[in-house]
Amino acid sequence: MRKYIVAGNWKMNTTVPEGVELAKAVAAKAGEVPANVELVVAPPFTHLVSVAEALKGSKVALSAQNCADHEKGAYTGEIAANMLVSAGCSYTILGHSERRQYYGETDEKLVEKVKLALANGLKVILCVGENLDEREAGKHFDVVAGQTKAVLYNFTAEDMKNIVIAYEPVWAIGTGKTASAEQAEEIHACIRKVLADKFGAQVAEDTTILYGGSCKPSNAKELFAQPDIDGGLIGGAALKADDFIAIALSF
Repeated sequence: MRKYIVAGNWKMNTTVPEGVELAKAVAAKAGEVPANVELVVAPPFTHLVSVAEALKGSKVALSAQNCADHEKGAYTGEIAANMLVSAGCSYTILGHSERRQYYGETDEKLVEKVKLALANGLKVILCVGENLDEREAGKHFDVVAGQTKAVLYNFTAEDMKNIVIAYEPVWAIGTGKTASAEQAEEIHACIRKVLADKFGAQVAEDTTILYGGSCKPSNAKELFAQPDIDGGLIGGAALKADDFIAIALSF
């Protein structure tokens, strides 16, 4: 039985004190969430140690929003995977569409990041997804399958136990647009088939695939009712504890 996950990506929002308050509010309500749903929050790097402290004793896991593609060294401004672990992280998000779009992250670089994250004991939330031009050109299946293969086909079935996939329709992030439940489901099913082709049906069945495009309390229930959607990577709605918990209660 695969795990359901609701992960909140705070992006570049909140000061440290605001983030601690938000984390405490999420932790205080986490007990309302069913035991088979894991909660994860991903604050900015500056917040990690303080938020880890705020989450102690709760069922909420801590994630980073990125990690470096090098183990250590003269890489000013970068954060290594082992640093994240020492700050209290158990997850890192990798390959978010904003990292790909604004910072030129390639699939090749993501392979290195995933390797280092796994080697240091982090679980990975790997993001894939098509932009509006690719969607309108009917290339969405090819783009998402290609991104998935380009990164994950470098790993083993054993590695997949610590990898979660998040499908982001890039055209639906921060735009207020949302993929219909049917549009989201068909891409999730495509990703699962890509995994089955490489790793076998059982690994594909066991892999958690999240939806990450303007998921909010009003549409979460319909999205999560789809057979291949196992939760959400939440953006704006993760900045309000009540909304975030409401999404987690939508299973």
